[in-house]
Amino acid sequence: MSLAYADGSTSPASSDILNGQVDFHIAQSNLNVDTTNVAGNVSQQSVAGGNAVDITTMSNTVVTNNQYVSSVNIGSNMNTNITNTGGTVDLQSQAICNSASVSMDPTSTNVYSNQECDAKDPTATLNASVVNAGNDVSLASTAVGNSFEEDTNAAHGAVQNYQINETSMSSAVNGAVSNVNGNVSTTSTAIGNTAEIVHY
Repeated sequence: MSLAYADGSTSPASSDILNGQVDFHIAQSNLNVDTTNVAGNVSQQSVAGGNAVDITTMSNTVVTNNQYVSSVNIGSNMNTNITNTGGTVDLQSQAICNSASVSMDPTSTNVYSNQECDAKDPTATLNASVVNAGNDVSLASTAVGNSFEEDTNAAHGAVQNYQINETSMSSAVNGAVSNVNGNVSTTSTAIGNTAEIVHY
């Protein structure tokens, strides 16, 4: 994962941000944990990703983003046993092919984003056993091909977003939860392309 920066992106003048990312290799994250007798909260996260960029600017900006992942495995696998927790339990397993987030606070913006996921099999798996939790328990597994977010309060803004997903997504949660003194939330999500654009 890498971040893209542009000289002068914080100055009043206009700036151009060009981000190009290509990934041809395996991204595998494995988290295996046994946790016992914790007085507070327990938070565990396993994340595997191909390309990611997070862009924030306060000037009039032209953003060009190109991300491509080809013929690789992107996998996140979590195996965890949690016993006797006094607080909340938050467990997340995520596998993401391409991710881009653009946040701007100028007068005008122009964003072009192109994402292509051609990975072999982005997979997120969560195997969890939770016993005796003093508060809420949240289990979440997410597999995403392409994810794009853009928000701005610019008076003038143009967005072009292109997403191509050529792979199968897989997400699974296998959980055993008992004796919880709170709420239990379990979510498994597999999404090819997702985009959120907010102008206000």
